[in-house]
Amino acid sequence: MNYSETILPEFDQELAKTRKVLERVPEDKLDWRAHPTSNTIGWNANHLAEIPGWVEGMLTRPSWDIAPAGGPPYQSPKLTTRQEILDLFDRNVAAARKAIAAVKDEELTQQWSLLYAGKPFFTVPRATMMRSFVLNHVIHHRAILCVYLRLNDIPVPGMYNPSAEE
Repeated sequence: MNYSETILPEFDQELAKTRKVLERVPEDKLDWRAHPTSNTIGWNANHLAEIPGWVEGMLTRPSWDIAPAGGPPYQSPKLTTRQEILDLFDRNVAAARKAIAAVKDEELTQQWSLLYAGKPFFTVPRATMMRSFVLNHVIHHRAILCVYLRLNDIPVPGMYNPSAEE
């Protein structure tokens, strides 16, 4: 069994759960935050939509410079409707799934670097990036968004079992 055959079922399952949460994002509360130092509901939803968009580059390029010298820095999306967020998420998930299905096992042991102005923040194998920077990162922000929904009396969908509202 190759890498894509082992990771795609989990990827599909976790991203489907994430979409269920994004479907509940309240457009009238995108600026709501749990604490002054916390990110907003809208920021978290946009972040969840953008994360799968990083996969193709991680699997096909040796690095990503988020603030290249002489070039514009990476900008996270700032979408303002639930549908725009879902559309971006769906496009990014489809592209990520295609890239995962195409990657060769030997490419996953190759080192990949996140750069800032040409200097590495970190360098790890691509397989580590898929697990930590994509899947675990999605689960982390999905959990934050679930708490935000609950704090705003919005029913939280079940993830691994039915939720209290279900």
